[in-house]
Amino acid sequence: MYKVLLVDDEADVREGLLDEIDWGAAGFTVAGTAENGKEAMELADRLQPDVVITDISMPFTDGLKLAEWLRGAHPLVKIVLLTGYDEFDYAQRAIRLGVDEYLLKPFSADNLTRMLAKIRSKIEAEVAEREDVRQLKEHYRTSLPLLRATFLASLLTRKLSRPAIEEKAKNYGLRLAGSGYAVAVISLHQQGEGDETASEHSLRSSGDLDLKLYAVLNVAAEIWEQQNLGSAFIHQDNIVLMTVFAESGASGWTRRAQDALDTVLRSIDHYLKLPVTIGAGSVVPELSDVKYSFEDAMLALDYRLVPGTERLIYIHDVERRPAEKLRFDELKEQALIRCLKVGTAEELREAVDAIFDELAGTVCAYGDIQVYLLEVVTAVLKTAKDADVDLDELFGAGFQLYAEIFKFAGLPEAQRWFNELCLRILQHIASRRQHTYKDIVEKAIAYTKEHYNDPDISIQRLCSHLHISTGYFSGLFKKEVKMTFVHFVMHIRMETAKELLRTTELKAFEIAERVGFADPNYFSFCFKKQVGVSPKDYRGRAIAAAEGERGG
Repeated sequence: MYKVLLVDDEADVREGLLDEIDWGAAGFTVAGTAENGKEAMELADRLQPDVVITDISMPFTDGLKLAEWLRGAHPLVKIVLLTGYDEFDYAQRAIRLGVDEYLLKPFSADNLTRMLAKIRSKIEAEVAEREDVRQLKEHYRTSLPLLRATFLASLLTRKLSRPAIEEKAKNYGLRLAGSGYAVAVISLHQQGEGDETASEHSLRSSGDLDLKLYAVLNVAAEIWEQQNLGSAFIHQDNIVLMTVFAESGASGWTRRAQDALDTVLRSIDHYLKLPVTIGAGSVVPELSDVKYSFEDAMLALDYRLVPGTERLIYIHDVERRPAEKLRFDELKEQALIRCLKVGTAEELREAVDAIFDELAGTVCAYGDIQVYLLEVVTAVLKTAKDADVDLDELFGAGFQLYAEIFKFAGLPEAQRWFNELCLRILQHIASRRQHTYKDIVEKAIAYTKEHYNDPDISIQRLCSHLHISTGYFSGLFKKEVKMTFVHFVMHIRMETAKELLRTTELKAFEIAERVGFADPNYFSFCFKKQVGVSPKDYRGRAIAAAEGERGG
């Protein structure tokens, strides 16, 4: 169903439109009604209608001004004007403004229903054009190689969750399921290295790094694809070869990858005459750990000064390391930091459990455990510092978290203590945040009470004063005050107006000006809508009530 906003200052016209048209059968639903253009603007921002049906002649803001505003604020909305014969010239002007349809009064339900069918067809045609599946698929197909390379490169720089990896791999048609993974990096030598007697027309003498990278990629990718080893792509002026081992026989796949790397090195030298060095990282069991194999491959390249360039260097040949390395990875770190900042006590306990489960599930040297816990503690301290938490104030002067965590007899005891410590930091951050929220809202309320009589007061101006975004402020204000900022301003204005009507002899137009209304008629309209009676009737009742009290 498409949403419609009806705008007409005549109640019987609005009610007639609601009752006489079978909106559902036409494919529409009436999301709201407005009595004038100014009210319609507020409703359009809130309701986001697909169609606005409006009269031309209305108080405060007429249909033409509303149409002009809609074209700027909501360019996709369809605009239908209702107009009398004597307003036909206005309708022609409106069409030049971009109004989609107009109906001459009086009109029948059939006329309006046929017009709605045209509007619906126009909307559906635009939707179909924007969502043309064939065009989207073609664009996606041509962009797929770049999307694949970008995704694979993201695995080298950050640790992604298994569900996120599986979803992307499925979308991009990548075969990434395996029993192990390894990364090798091909690094081209800087210009000036290697053979200085190369022909000036050869690729080796070219200063075009991108051309060299693509040439190397073509050679390496062809070998990698022939061996069905995984993926090859360019990343940070290097060629990355990602090996995906089959579900079984990892040792056989390791030998195949090693043979393929030897072939790549020889082929680049034979066909391209380009001096390169290949660094090969360690094998990791999970795809989410590929970034560690990449880091090892880059580290292996740093050793090329020892064995020399134009070689294949394996990290396990130059550095002896345990088969399984204890790591405080990004996912656990991000989960812990998020919980400290905005999580619940239960979420925090789960994050801490995941951190210590890593220790319980591996056999590591005590030194490795110390480094792991120091990384965890550093993340907590950094989070506390970013949140302006004074640890001396929270835990006592001289508190040293780095030392405290190693005082316990066993990991279970250290885990309980660490969870309680993190919980206190979480509660402290939450308390400070709540105080900040209240401070922002209090400043907003104070500003509003001081400037409510300014006709131009707006949430944008207030947020500029508070140096805060409108989107963030809107949700925060409504949560704390239980009403939107617009309603709050109207509430203050109406309460002040009622007080002035009761206690002064000011004219209605003078009161309108004092409470921030540039148009006295619009003030009277809003007052009656909010209070239920006109300003004149309200004052009369207030006087009668006061006299009654004196007489009693």
